[in-house]
Amino acid sequence: MLVDQYEDPFVRIASMIGGDEYLKVARSLLKSEDATDEEIASSTGLRINMVRKVLYDLFGKSLITGIRVKDERKGWFVYRWRSRRDEVENFIEGQKKKISERLQQRLDYENASDFYHCGNEDCPRVTFEDALEGFFKCPSCGKVLNLKKNDKSKKAFSVKIDEIRKDMRK
Repeated sequence: MLVDQYEDPFVRIASMIGGDEYLKVARSLLKSEDATDEEIASSTGLRINMVRKVLYDLFGKSLITGIRVKDERKGWFVYRWRSRRDEVENFIEGQKKKISERLQQRLDYENASDFYHCGNEDCPRVTFEDALEGFFKCPSCGKVLNLKKNDKSKKAFSVKIDEIRKDMRK
């Protein structure tokens, strides 16, 4: 299923999180507030266990809320689910913050380490400590390891971190 740019942000985020199943559940939630998992399964054509998986995931991300009510016909408790469209922006900002923090950790690692490489594309780069331990021989192919500059990587991480942080300040 395709999501167009004019689709509700709640639906677009749900689709990005989990694809078609999430898209169907999100659309169903917008059409019918306070729907049960069975009603959502019926309207989407998805199996009940898939609907529940999606609902629990969206609930865990605070994008929906569930209200426990007693089903008068059956006599047991069911959850009625409702989208929390007002939480979409908070979710997006939280994801940006996590990504920014991970990129910063990676940049710190790149800044704090010297890396060595043999020049063979299939071989991994190694830290100074690992290169020293292996007498500056590549652990994969045995060729001599040389210092590998990581300025491009550091610059790319810095630029991305700046972009995300600038976007978060808007």
